[in-house]
Amino acid sequence: MAVTLTHLDDIAIATVDNPPVNAVNHAVREGLLAALAETEANPAIRATILLCAGRSFIAGADIREFGQPPKPPHLPDVIERLEGATKPWLAAIHGTALGGGLEIALGCHYRIAAASARLGLPEVTLGLIPGAGGTVRLPRLIAAEEALEMISGGKPVPATKALDIGLIDALAEGDLQEAALGFLRARLDAPLPTPLRHRQPHAPRDAADWDKRRQRLLARARGQAAPLAALEAIETALKEPADLALARERDSFLRLKSHPESAALRHVFFAERAAGQMPRLKDVTPGPLTQIGVIGGGTMGAGIAAACLLADLPVTLIERDEAACDAGRARVTDILDGARARGLIDADRHAALLSQLATDTDYAALAGADLVIEAVFEDMDVKHAVFAALDAHTRPDCILASNTSYLDINEIARATAQPDRVIGLHFFSPAHVMKLLELIVTDRASDRALATGFALGKHLRKLTVPAGVCDGFIGNRILSSYRRDTDAILQDGATPSQIDQAMRDFGFPMGIFEMQDLAGLDISWAMRKRRAATRDPSERYVDIADTLCEAGRFGRKTGRGWYLYEDGKTPIPDPEVEEITRQSAAAAGITRRSFSDDEIISRILATMQREGEEILNENIAERASDIDVVMINGYGFPRWRGGPMYMAGHRNS
Repeated sequence: MAVTLTHLDDIAIATVDNPPVNAVNHAVREGLLAALAETEANPAIRATILLCAGRSFIAGADIREFGQPPKPPHLPDVIERLEGATKPWLAAIHGTALGGGLEIALGCHYRIAAASARLGLPEVTLGLIPGAGGTVRLPRLIAAEEALEMISGGKPVPATKALDIGLIDALAEGDLQEAALGFLRARLDAPLPTPLRHRQPHAPRDAADWDKRRQRLLARARGQAAPLAALEAIETALKEPADLALARERDSFLRLKSHPESAALRHVFFAERAAGQMPRLKDVTPGPLTQIGVIGGGTMGAGIAAACLLADLPVTLIERDEAACDAGRARVTDILDGARARGLIDADRHAALLSQLATDTDYAALAGADLVIEAVFEDMDVKHAVFAALDAHTRPDCILASNTSYLDINEIARATAQPDRVIGLHFFSPAHVMKLLELIVTDRASDRALATGFALGKHLRKLTVPAGVCDGFIGNRILSSYRRDTDAILQDGATPSQIDQAMRDFGFPMGIFEMQDLAGLDISWAMRKRRAATRDPSERYVDIADTLCEAGRFGRKTGRGWYLYEDGKTPIPDPEVEEITRQSAAAAGITRRSFSDDEIISRILATMQREGEEILNENIAERASDIDVVMINGYGFPRWRGGPMYMAGHRNS
């Protein structure tokens, strides 16, 4: 049974047991109504505790039911019945109470949570709004501003903050069930709290501040329907009677559920859960991860080291000399300082993590390492030297990984006597922040090596997507492809600001030329020069970026790139770039023309999709949805559009 009822004297305990996350499906809804009916009918029962088995409270709706006809009892009806109970119900929360789970808790008379619990209404991340009273009950329990942030942003709050803002009544000390029993027994003779739907909403504290929040939300939505619907629902809940607000919320929820945006976000939800699943690794045991080595303490190496330290993995950082070791340690320290400043770690943990970082100039210091990640200069000779040294100084079962962005890892692996222990781990910058990790499957990689790479990704809480060996793997290969095409669009008549604006309007956080300026134009320039000798002579080559680099225009760091940066951060269109572009077009015999924003985006999408199809045909990606996961989490493709490959299959939706 999904819900069971037991008794402890005069208090009933209703336990939801619907693994893995106790999602609210039809069986749970029916079980809750049955438990409610039994406790109401039994005169010996004075109150009920709602608990969940397993690792979490109710963590949301069962998304698999979304494509099926609605089947009663519906969740809003269950919560209304729960709210109208004549005997108190206490929601005892551990793990996460999300979406419909939190809405059920709001229908209870009281809420208590373990200190480690998190509570939220993340429906906007699936293109929805709460559909069972969340937008109406929450602002009747907590401040309107807090309700707006939780519902429109979708980010769960920790139990400590939930207590501060009044979302829960108490934090449980020790055993959750015992704390819940004590809480209820102290209130058995007290009058029932007024159900939330019958309370007055909390008006915004400051009308001007509310309007500012509203404007920020409108800007942040970038065309998404769900955040705007959430704002509208909350404002309706603040102004209108609860019954009317509940009806409008439900209508909006049902309308959004059939909206293409929600379908796309559900695709991403399942795609991210499928990413990293390789049938060949089903029963493979990964190697241990007790000591990590990192070669190179530059920006990327320091970020990788910090990511490992923050995941409680001791790190040995190898550099060429003591000065470079000191610089690498300083970069890692800066990252940990930032984490402490943002409240992510306290001073004691900061000191403990730094104590887990060792630096050395001798590869012999890696004798005890379980996995080593190379993050040095993108040069094959340098990589060969590093891997030859690793081969000589690490244990035979130590996994060796390269963080190269473009180089052939099969070729790198040839520098070792055991190429079966070599894989690629392509982190994205900043490595301690970015959620994506490409795991590069070399031709001779053992199952154990791959399983260990995936285990590291999981330990670092990253989305780990497998990719085959090719120039740029999945993400950078597609990026290079559409970057070349935007250069062609630029030469043909568009401007950097028009292309960037079209991409932002589509939903990217920034355009391709802004992104290049941020990363530094010299990096890709060096790569183009290395590839010049092997470039296909029949391929169209646009030299505008080369001309900018030859003029010392490397982006934000030099104050000039595709744009001018008078304040160091704000891009300003530059007439000099326009003139360089005109000269390039004239030299190539191109008559420039105007482009519409739709044409620009259509070209970019077509290029992404065409390259994606080639990647699939070459078995570089396991599945089309993996490409979507990479482009969304690594390159800013708007999540609510589902990814380029998803869009290719839904052109008419």
